[in-house]
Amino acid sequence: MMSGTLELFHRIVDAPSAQVRCYIVDFALEDRVRFRNVAFDEAEADWRRLGGHTTPALWDGTRLHQGAQAVMARLQAVVNLGRDDA
Repeated sequence: MMSGTLELFHRIVDAPSAQVRCYIVDFALEDRVRFRNVAFDEAEADWRRLGGHTTPALWDGTRLHQGAQAVMARLQAVVNLGRDDA
C-alpha cells in the first residue's frame, strides 16, 4: 500500500458501501482511498485479518473503521484536515 493511502473494504451490492463510495467521489478522495472489493479472495482475506466483520470498512494504517457512519466520520477528518492523522 502506498504511504498515506486508505483502504476501503466494500461490497458492490451493499447500499452502505455504495454510500461511502459516493462520498469518496463527491469529496475527490479517489487518489487517497484504495477500493478493495471483499468479493475477491485477497481483499476478503486482508479484511478478515484486520478484524473485519462489517462492510464498508476503512483501514487507515492503524485502525479498521467499520460501518458507513464510522467510515464517513474518518473520511470527514481527512476532508476537514487535509491529512490522515485524525
